[in-house]
Amino acid sequence: MGLSAARGLGRMRLLVTGGAGYIGSVCAARLVESGHDVVVLDDLSTGHRDAVPEGCRFVQCSVEDAGTVLAEGFDGVLHFAARSLVGESVLHPQRYWLGNVVASVRLLEAMREHAIPRLVFSSTAATYGEPESVPITEEAATRPTNPYGATKLAIDHAISSYAIAHGIAAVSLRYFNVAGAYGPYGERHTVETHLIPLVLQVALDRRDKIMIFGDDWPTADGTCIRDYIHVLDLADAHELALEYAVPGQHRIYNLGNGTGFSVRQVLDACRQVTAHPIPAQAAARRPGDPAVLIASNDRARSELGWKQERADLAVIIGDAWQFARRHAR
Repeated sequence: MGLSAARGLGRMRLLVTGGAGYIGSVCAARLVESGHDVVVLDDLSTGHRDAVPEGCRFVQCSVEDAGTVLAEGFDGVLHFAARSLVGESVLHPQRYWLGNVVASVRLLEAMREHAIPRLVFSSTAATYGEPESVPITEEAATRPTNPYGATKLAIDHAISSYAIAHGIAAVSLRYFNVAGAYGPYGERHTVETHLIPLVLQVALDRRDKIMIFGDDWPTADGTCIRDYIHVLDLADAHELALEYAVPGQHRIYNLGNGTGFSVRQVLDACRQVTAHPIPAQAAARRPGDPAVLIASNDRARSELGWKQERADLAVIIGDAWQFARRHAR
């Protein structure tokens, strides 16, 4: 059972954009479990048709055409659909300004036109860029270092103006590193850039080794430290955001583990979970990589009542490993 039924949130009709993707599919599944009427909208450019949860109606179209669907009447939108590859955003920024910003503004326009009252937006820690201090709070300066982060920040600004002008109850959730899986719903990107699934590809003999970009960082073991959150804890936060969204306000919450794990710690945990040696090789640092990125969860805990149930790194990796093996078969 999801959170909504337990907390008494009434049954809602919800549109989930990008619900055939990794995070969107997990959230859609949880919303169905909570008794909501869920419609998934996805153009399948990066999503998978078989990732759409049972119990959801599926509409294959772009976010820019969401107005046709929203005309049917909805209680809220959860907006996950976006391009999200940092490297691609640097090489092809037009894809991100058009595919992320323009598409999202058209979604906001459709919400305004059809009087859709709630929005939960999938934002990112990339809006902060390289932080001056950690853990990162919502008051930290937003200085994105790539077009991907810049487009997500631009969407946040657009949401704020629509919330104030048109009374939309909006929440942006800025994720750090999402990992893990929920049964048949997990991470399977065509172009994979995230550490845990890349390491698990080594354990599945799909790559020879994992590269460690810098082993001379000012950390305890010389490798970068990052914050990992279980995708199911993230899904729970979306349900809470729907409940606590306030008309006319745009609230922003950081979501992460609150604890950092180094690259070597992740590798060691993956070795223990998979019983695979997972060879690794040190390489030069990548430009723009901060040494440490850790989220502050204080606001989400105090205002949303959000709690982490799956903070242990071995649990996060164990769920991801089960999914990776199932999908490999």
